[in-house]
Amino acid sequence: MNYSPPPSKTWLAFKRNGFTLIELMITVAIVGILASIAYPSFLSQVKKSRRAEAVAAVSQIQQAQERWRANCPFYAGSISAANSGCPATPGATTSGLNISAVSDARYSYTVSSVAATTYILTAAAITGSSQAGDTGCTTLTVTVNNGTATNTPTTCWSK
Repeated sequence: MNYSPPPSKTWLAFKRNGFTLIELMITVAIVGILASIAYPSFLSQVKKSRRAEAVAAVSQIQQAQERWRANCPFYAGSISAANSGCPATPGATTSGLNISAVSDARYSYTVSSVAATTYILTAAAITGSSQAGDTGCTTLTVTVNNGTATNTPTTCWSK
């Protein structure tokens, strides 16, 4: 019979399962780098999608203005006032489009410079909202003159 002594208990003899602290720290560093690249891009896309919601609301108001103009000799002077018929003068705020669905926590909508064939519609980012940091696109303006709409700033209006 051959007898062999048991193997010596060296550090190589023990097989460890799991992760070391170094491996865990490398993983955390990689995740941190990826997050620092992805998060600003994500925020940019969120702002862009919220801006698209404002553009849709402006479009809704424009359509309501055109419906109003079909029945009255000039555009409505108010977005939120109740629709009580055509006022006697252009720009009167006592009667309006009666639209409250476009109000949100990110933009405020106003109509100004109302005349028989023109008006200016503005969507302004509310101070303190997430859209207030939307550089260059905090105020979206549509100027309607004789049925032709001009959007400014042009880079903020997606087609």
